[in-house]
Amino acid sequence: MHARTVRTAALAAAVTGTLTWGPSAAAQSAEPTPTASTAPTETPAPDAGSVAITKKDPAGDRLVGAAFLLLDPTGQEAGRGKTDARGELTFPGLAPGMYRLKETSSGSLLHDTVSDQDIIVTPGATTHLAITDPFKAAQILLKAKNDKTGKLLPGATVNIGIGKKVLLTLTTGPKGTASSDLPVSSRTTEFWVKQIKAPKGYDLYKPSKTFTAVPGAPVTVTVTNLKTETSPKPDPSGKPTDQPTPAPSTPKDKPAADTSGGTPPTDSAALGTDSSPAPAAAATEEAAPKAPDGSLAHTGADATPWLLGSAGLLVIVGGAALAATRRQHTHDSEEN
Repeated sequence: MHARTVRTAALAAAVTGTLTWGPSAAAQSAEPTPTASTAPTETPAPDAGSVAITKKDPAGDRLVGAAFLLLDPTGQEAGRGKTDARGELTFPGLAPGMYRLKETSSGSLLHDTVSDQDIIVTPGATTHLAITDPFKAAQILLKAKNDKTGKLLPGATVNIGIGKKVLLTLTTGPKGTASSDLPVSSRTTEFWVKQIKAPKGYDLYKPSKTFTAVPGAPVTVTVTNLKTETSPKPDPSGKPTDQPTPAPSTPKDKPAADTSGGTPPTDSAALGTDSSPAPAAAATEEAAPKAPDGSLAHTGADATPWLLGSAGLLVIVGGAALAATRRQHTHDSEEN
């Protein structure tokens, strides 16, 4: 009787739908769903620190878009980001310890990145970093040329600098060129170049030249040299080298002995002097007797009276001889 009543009640519930206690209605999940008030939230540890970065260039301008990567003491990534419009970037909520900061990009075509650096994060404090990105170096190409032909010349050495400071020394190689990175300190930098050694066989280019370089851009600098002019070396004897030196002449005949009773000339070979004869004028001057001190030079005028007297005497003697000859001739004629 009881079982029949239960089945009747169950059938009536299925038809009318007024009963709510069926087993399906009472089923629940095995684990309760947590409410919003009981869900745990992530909060930084009370002793966490942070890193604040300010990015600039050598001119003091803030750099936007510089990218950084922060690694924790285990080498795992602890944060990454880029500098904002003010050139700033912050890594918050860092556990105390040693971190590694890497700059992956400067965000500029004119600037280079800095080297990696270690940062110490202290509990409850902010580590401030002011990082300056250097300008990218310019690529310089040096050429040394012949001033007239344009031929590239090896062995030319130059100094390159700013003001009184030498920044770079370059020497052209076998192809007459040399290249290197040239550090720049601004967006447009003026340099000077001065040659300190000329190529072999060429004159040194003494004046200084100036040129302008831009960060990250190539620049070509050319120095020119004139070929050294060769001149003939002077002859020790004082004669030009382009004329043949005449062989010393040897006198064929020995000079005659001096009839005035003076000392005969001495052979030059015996004295160890040059065997070539002295000029005639010099010999005449040496042979002539020197005038005594205080007397006038002999001009030949003092011999004129003697010559006139001798001529007169000869005329008289000749006239007397002619008269005697005529008398003798007359006397002979009379005797005949």
